[in-house]
Amino acid sequence: MMGEDSARAYGRVVAKAWSDDGFKARLMADPVAVLQAEGLAVPPGLTVTVLENTPTRYTLVLPARPTDLSDDDLDEAAGGWCGCVMSSDFCL
Repeated sequence: MMGEDSARAYGRVVAKAWSDDGFKARLMADPVAVLQAEGLAVPPGLTVTVLENTPTRYTLVLPARPTDLSDDDLDEAAGGWCGCVMSSDFCL
């Protein structure tokens, strides 16, 4: 889980990418270096991919399957999360 400080740093990175095209280009080209420079810890060996939603493309990210849950546990949890991801014309 992301801690409060990391969540704030992430929010600053997103806001900066929205307002600074050069920063966004660097973030998309070398996300690990940019995130580290902005104070976010990136574990060694972790690959980070930055994708941008557009008016015609929405990126759905599937979380990694928890390794500590059995198939029965996963079946029980199915449908247990509810959330809305919104853009100007789309709600998931």
